[in-house]
Amino acid sequence: MRSAGFTLIEILVVMVILAILATVVVPRLMDAPDKARTTKAQQDISGIASALQLYRVDNGSYPSTEQNVEALIAKPGGEPAANNWKSGGYINKLPRDPWDRPYQYLSPGQHGDFDLYSLGADGKVGGDEMAKDVTNWE
Repeated sequence: MRSAGFTLIEILVVMVILAILATVVVPRLMDAPDKARTTKAQQDISGIASALQLYRVDNGSYPSTEQNVEALIAKPGGEPAANNWKSGGYINKLPRDPWDRPYQYLSPGQHGDFDLYSLGADGKVGGDEMAKDVTNWE
């Protein structure tokens, strides 16, 4: 007569199946927060770029590198002059990138009228995978 319960073979088979599932599923779950940060940075850059376009329509040029994107929330001094700066600004608040650093801005840029980017997870220019920079030109 056979007693109730699992044999050692049955337990080992279940453990192997669980290990295989963990090997496939866990890496995908671990990448999700990094992908979400990159997506957030892309959305922030798109929003700031749209505000910069409105700034240019009103003032005839983009803010200089020295004026920076702060020109979107407060009327900048210096050149080029922002003679038609919109009262209230072009954006309510400047977001920080998902790694809690300010977005980088250059005008004129090397890739267009302006370069707007985040240095990514590593905080350094360049990088691969999740350390890759998030930019307005790619």
